[in-house]
Amino acid sequence: MRHDPSGGVSGPGTDPETVDPVTTDPPVDPSRQARWLVTAAVLAVGAVLLTVGWLARRPAPVGDRTVGQVTRVGVLPGDSLPGYAIASRAELAALTAGAYALVSFDSYLAPDRLPVLLADVEVAAVVVRVPLPGRQTEVVRLPAQLLPQDVTAGMAGLADRKDREAADQRIRAAGTTDPTSRRGYETGAQVARAEAAGYRSACACVYAAVVRAEAATLRALAGRGGVRVLDPAPEVTRLDRTVFLPPLPEQREVARPPADTAATVGAAMASRVPRWAIRRKGHPV
Repeated sequence: MRHDPSGGVSGPGTDPETVDPVTTDPPVDPSRQARWLVTAAVLAVGAVLLTVGWLARRPAPVGDRTVGQVTRVGVLPGDSLPGYAIASRAELAALTAGAYALVSFDSYLAPDRLPVLLADVEVAAVVVRVPLPGRQTEVVRLPAQLLPQDVTAGMAGLADRKDREAADQRIRAAGTTDPTSRRGYETGAQVARAEAAGYRSACACVYAAVVRAEAATLRALAGRGGVRVLDPAPEVTRLDRTVFLPPLPEQREVARPPADTAATVGAAMASRVPRWAIRRKGHPV
């Protein structure tokens, strides 16, 4: 019901001429409505194309350009160890600022020997290996800031992992009918058990450390008893993209992977072959 301008009330029988023209809905032109819809669709498509074109011209995000680059510090298979020591001493003498360094030891050390030997420097990691005679045992880098606690805790974790490896090798040995493979798996189980026992007893297995200090402090550390070589690495800025390759204490002339005199090690020992460097210190891989 609508109000009549004269004050009355208009209803279905009221004269159409007295109806308020403001409230009257004019008839819709179908062709005009169609043109409006076409125009709106064209504008929408144009906006989408403009957005796509702008996105295509945007520069790609710049990622970390160092991804995939690895710095290697230490010795390569076939390197002269006396030559490595001489070159490292020359680099240390020329060092003028604080830097990371790879410290190789004269012998394998137990964790409780480290606090005194590495006093006054910031320790980032240690390199460990169970030195089983005639066996190629795994070389592992353990994060370590608090000595000796972090090292013994890391060794305990390694012992658990080696127990699992030994169990896996025994299962594989039982599941094969090939005599050569069986011997390889059995050898792998024996080595893993020995490694587990060594780490669980906090063995004398540490033969290098990664440290950081000022140049003068590094030179003082290089002169301590028990330190074989201190190799400064000022080019290292990220430890997670650096591979450290210290010489083994038992090797004195030429660097080589850990020896394994077993006649047959088979597939079970393949996982223990260390990934030795293929390029020299400071080169990206």
